[in-house]
Amino acid sequence: MKITNNNVQPVNPYKANQVKSEKVKHENSVQTDRLEISNEAKKLSEPSPITTQRNEKVSALKAQIQAGTYKVDAEQLASDLIGYYQPKL
Repeated sequence: MKITNNNVQPVNPYKANQVKSEKVKHENSVQTDRLEISNEAKKLSEPSPITTQRNEKVSALKAQIQAGTYKVDAEQLASDLIGYYQPKL
């Protein structure tokens, strides 16, 4: 006589108890999230003097553009572009 495997899963009578105990352990071990920010990170979040100077310059340029008094120096712009794309070695 030949017995073939008919894909019958093995039965584990202790599985139900194991699942229940794991669920209870998980419910008992409620964890809360915490966040700690170091002093260095707090210092990095403060605006630097460079940032404040840049913001002042940008706001001044915006005011000039809105007033129509902003003029572009074409020669200076061309010189800066050339210096950017062909840096001196």
